[in-house]
Amino acid sequence: MQAPLSFDDLKSRVAAGDIETVLVCLVDMQGRLMGKRFHAAHFIASAWEETHCCNYLLATDLEMATPGGYAATSWEKGYGDYVMKPDLSSLRPVPWLDGTAMVLCDVLDHHTHEEVPHSPRAVLKKQVKRLEAMGYQAMMATELEFFLFEKSFDQIRKEKFRDLEPISGYNEDYHMLQTTKEEHVMRPIRNHLFAAGIPVENSKGEAETGQEEINIRYASAMATAEHHSIAKHAIKEIAFQQGHAVTFLPKWHHDKVGSSSHVHQSLWMDGQNAFHDPNDALGMSDLMKSYMAGLIAHAGDYTYFLAPYINSYKRFQRGSFAPTRTVWSVDNRTAGFRLCGEGTGSVRVECRIGGSDMNPYLAMAALLAAGIWGIEQGLPLSPPFKGDAYEGDLSHIPGTLRDARCALHRSAMLREALGDEVVDHYVRAADWEIEEFDRVVTDYEIARGFERA
Repeated sequence: MQAPLSFDDLKSRVAAGDIETVLVCLVDMQGRLMGKRFHAAHFIASAWEETHCCNYLLATDLEMATPGGYAATSWEKGYGDYVMKPDLSSLRPVPWLDGTAMVLCDVLDHHTHEEVPHSPRAVLKKQVKRLEAMGYQAMMATELEFFLFEKSFDQIRKEKFRDLEPISGYNEDYHMLQTTKEEHVMRPIRNHLFAAGIPVENSKGEAETGQEEINIRYASAMATAEHHSIAKHAIKEIAFQQGHAVTFLPKWHHDKVGSSSHVHQSLWMDGQNAFHDPNDALGMSDLMKSYMAGLIAHAGDYTYFLAPYINSYKRFQRGSFAPTRTVWSVDNRTAGFRLCGEGTGSVRVECRIGGSDMNPYLAMAALLAAGIWGIEQGLPLSPPFKGDAYEGDLSHIPGTLRDARCALHRSAMLREALGDEVVDHYVRAADWEIEEFDRVVTDYEIARGFERA
C-alpha cells in the first residue's frame, strides 16, 4: 500500500509551514476514528513512533459508555493504556481541514507490544495473512450509502431528532438535476477524498429522498477498509462544514429505503483474478465457487459484523433492495449475494447484506474467514437462484440482533478463524446493545399504548 504522503514529504511540509497538525487515529469497534491531534513538529520529532490511549476505546459503545463484561478491560482492571503505533503507510493529507495530515495506528498491548487481537485492524490483518499463506491477495471494494439532510447536526440534535427533512423532496436515484442541487456538499467530498489519496470513482443519487452513494475503486482488503473508514469520517466533517447533517444509520425512517454497504470480493494471484475461469459458463473458477459456498454456508454466523445494531435489522425488508435470504444469483439485486461481471476478467461476488453502519475491517475479515473456510473444505456451490429472492422461506438472514448474536456466539468457524477472545468480545458488544435497547421506552410504545392499552 503506497502512502499518499511519505514521512519525508511530511517533514518538508511541516518545515514549510504547510502542515501544522497531525491526526493520530485508531479505528474503534464501531469503525470510527478516535485519537489525538498532535502538533506536527512534535509528531515528526517523536510521536511518529508511538503514543498512548485508554484501553476502554475498544470496549465502549456509540455513547462512549463503559459496560462491564469485557475480558480485555474493566473497572476492576483499572482501564490501563494501549499503545497506538502509527502505520506510516497510511499517512495522508487531510485537504478538508487546513494544515492537517492523518495517520492510522495499530493498537498494541502496553506490556507485550503485541497487537490487541480484537482491534479491528488486527482482526482483518489475521485473515489477510491466512490468504497470503495460501498464495492469494484479497481485492475488495465497499459502497458507502448515506442520507443528506437540510439542517445541521447541531440543529437536528437540539430539535431532538424530530421532523427530519432530507435535502431533496423525491427519489433521486441517478437523478442529475437533483444531485446538481447537492454539489456544494458532494463535490468537495469527491475532490477532497481524491486529494487525500482515496481513489473515489463517482457519487450518485441513491434510491430515496436525500440518499447519496460514494463509490471507491477496488483495492487490497486493508486499503479498502482504510478508504472506507476515512471516507465515512470525511463525509460527516465536510457535510458539517457546509451546514448539513448526514446519517449512516441504516434505517432512519420506517417509510424510507435503508442504506447499505455492499462488499465486492475477489481473490487474486500473481496480479490476476483467481476467481476467473474463461472456460466456465459464467467465468467462475472452482476457487470462486468454493469461496462463495463458504460465504453462503456461514452467512448467519457473520451477519453481526455486517449489521451490528438493533436498527441494522430494520433494513431487511422485502421489496426494498435489501436482501432477506442467503442465496446467490446472477446480477440479481434481490439476492443476498450477487454475481457481478459474469463471463469477464472482473468477475466477483457482491455481498449485499452489509448495512451502512458496519465496521469495514470486521465485516471484511468475517467474509474472508467464511470464504477461506469454503476453499479449505472444497465446498460445492449450489446452482444460482432465479427470480424474486424475496419469495420463499429458506435460508433467511438473521432477522434481529438477538438472532445474529446467538449465531456469532455458536460459530465454530469464526471461533477457529478469529479466536475465542475476539468472538467473545464482540458477543459482549452485541449483548450490551440489546440490554440498552431493552431498558428504553420508545415513542412508538407510548403512542400506541398510552390511551388504548
